[in-house]
Amino acid sequence: MRSSEQEDRPADLDAVDHEDVGRKSHTSGKCDTVCQVNEPTPVSVLTGAGISTDSGIPDYRGPQGVWTKNPQAAVNATIDRYLADPEVRRAAWRTRLGHPAWEARPNAAHRALVDLERAGLLRALITQNIDELHQRAGSAPEKVIELHGTMHRAECLSCDLITPMSEVLARVAAGEDDPPCPRCGGIQKSNTISFGQELRPEVIDAAVEAARSCELFVAVGTSLTVHPAAGLCGVALDAGATLVIVNAEPTPYDPFAGRVVREPIGQALPALVKELIDAAR
Repeated sequence: MRSSEQEDRPADLDAVDHEDVGRKSHTSGKCDTVCQVNEPTPVSVLTGAGISTDSGIPDYRGPQGVWTKNPQAAVNATIDRYLADPEVRRAAWRTRLGHPAWEARPNAAHRALVDLERAGLLRALITQNIDELHQRAGSAPEKVIELHGTMHRAECLSCDLITPMSEVLARVAAGEDDPPCPRCGGIQKSNTISFGQELRPEVIDAAVEAARSCELFVAVGTSLTVHPAAGLCGVALDAGATLVIVNAEPTPYDPFAGRVVREPIGQALPALVKELIDAAR
């Protein structure tokens, strides 16, 4: 019989119907510290928008989040609205042109994950972010799994042509308010996942494998309410990993974590990484 704790845990990866993952019963073991590591330990990390706020990029669901302050923005972020309404597309291109990510720089939390990788402890870096700040900080591209794509490229929704975002935004700046695909004339959008779009199977498969094959799963700056990303915590727990959550606000997975850290991410994550590296020496 499943415990009440197991019954209350959020459904894991319900959006992935090609694999039965993260649905087995599990009681999370509690620990006072992750400093019990005494040898190199595979660590997988999931990052959300909260890790980039110190770089000047607002999150979505925090007190000052984009959708908290403007709920209509979330409504307009669906793929159906984007395809059906030229004004939604025009607004999206204007927003993309002035997005703070173009001027953003990696912060201490991004750099801490580079240190974790260089210490040989990082199994994979799974991110919900589209800003590529992990790569700019020095994370190896092959370690980074971009669940929601990247804003640095545009794609045609008809012929799948991929174009550097800089080229499309140059057209927007020159006066094209909804620039069509240069090859087929179709609708273009950023190479990111909008509400209503499915994640690419190969990307979610890589993320699931990273969650299954680690001993420590660290969720940083994410509300853990968006699936299937949030369900990766359950996948890791079911595989026997310890869960650590570093986030300003409570998450549905807090009761199942070995540690929950509420300190500012720019301070907490470097401290946690140092702890892991020191413990593995």
